[in-house]
Amino acid sequence: MFHPTGFADLAGRRVGVLGYGREGRATEARLRAVGAEVVIVDDDPSVGVLVTSTGGLAALAACDVVLKGPGIARQRADVVALREQVPVTSALNLWFCETDLSRVIAITGTKGKSTTTALAVHALTCLGEEARAVGNIGQPPYDPTLAAWSGYTVVEVSSYQAPEIERAPAVIAITSLGSDHLDWHGSLDQYHADKLSFTRAAGPHVTVIADQPELIARRDLLGGAVEVAGPIGLASALHLAGAHNDGNVGVAVAAVAALLGRPREDVAAALAAGAANFAPLAGRLSVVATEDRPSGQLRYVDDGLATAPLPAVAALAVFATEPVALIAGGHDRGVDYAPLARAVADRDAPTLVAVMGPAGTRIAQSIRSASADVAVVEVEDLDQAVARARDFLSAGGVVLLSPAAPSFDRYRNWEERSADFARAARDAGSLGRDSNP
Repeated sequence: MFHPTGFADLAGRRVGVLGYGREGRATEARLRAVGAEVVIVDDDPSVGVLVTSTGGLAALAACDVVLKGPGIARQRADVVALREQVPVTSALNLWFCETDLSRVIAITGTKGKSTTTALAVHALTCLGEEARAVGNIGQPPYDPTLAAWSGYTVVEVSSYQAPEIERAPAVIAITSLGSDHLDWHGSLDQYHADKLSFTRAAGPHVTVIADQPELIARRDLLGGAVEVAGPIGLASALHLAGAHNDGNVGVAVAAVAALLGRPREDVAAALAAGAANFAPLAGRLSVVATEDRPSGQLRYVDDGLATAPLPAVAALAVFATEPVALIAGGHDRGVDYAPLARAVADRDAPTLVAVMGPAGTRIAQSIRSASADVAVVEVEDLDQAVARARDFLSAGGVVLLSPAAPSFDRYRNWEERSADFARAARDAGSLGRDSNP
């Protein structure tokens, strides 16, 4: 079978693109730029391209190679059958195959990968290097609209993308390992195997892992020269909330040190010196509104990037001593919500959980099984959730959107859900004495 080692190999070839989301559109543009004949297929008839179930798969089978989008599960029966007829890979894999990997860090993890990606870029910048973030945190690295680049690249990689990657960059960093995307991967063991698979890709590389029992216990799945990174107490100086972010700082520092061949102490010192200039990511424990009420202040905190239980548990820990109204739920990926339920049940401070969507139903069931004392309400939308939160937090506290589930049951992406939460918070705040976005 034909095995491309970069986009240049696809000039004049008939190339299928399976999945026409953001990555699919960037893939199409890159393919047309190299002179490939492009066949585009998507599951959704409304996208306006060939439909998978009505001739799309047959069209893909007639291609020289198919580039599968990350949202299409590798284990899906039609994809497995397609692989028997035509080579199937990904645009990200081709980018890794043709890129100078000595100047690349790839970062993944169940939680913390976006923040750690941003921290690594900032650390490189503080050391006087040119660096940029791509992948899940920004544009696909193969997007032809990106300007030519000779600096360092930090790529955020999802568990969807990792199994397709054949060549490892100089440094791979793993921030955490929990439970997520089980509807895509099929099981927790398969999720772990897929998440860590590209650490075993070809080429010499360092694999930096957070000093966490869950990761250390899966060293059998790790390739490369494994280094363990402990927490570094710079999170507060970097405007990051929560002890878990000290762990993210530690991973970022270790990854940059491994890339540049410099002592971790030097990287940490540079990062500390430039800490004031670091801008935390939106959707990561960001205060989007405050409301001053006669009995106390409400803070509306957006943690919309927390689309799995593990980051939601970490968010609750940040506000361990404060009254919290947690807003959770969304699209159900079949993950285990018992860890989130235990975290809620173990809280001493007053806690309300407002849930919505299919995942919200399962979250409510898990919490009620863990404790009959926790207040759990099921709501239709964010306006209702915020209203119930305001009623519960009559003496002040934190209204926390940390959904522990994706947004796709109701919104196009997490950004749209977070924007709706900020809007609902501002609308609710206008009912009080003061609101400050």
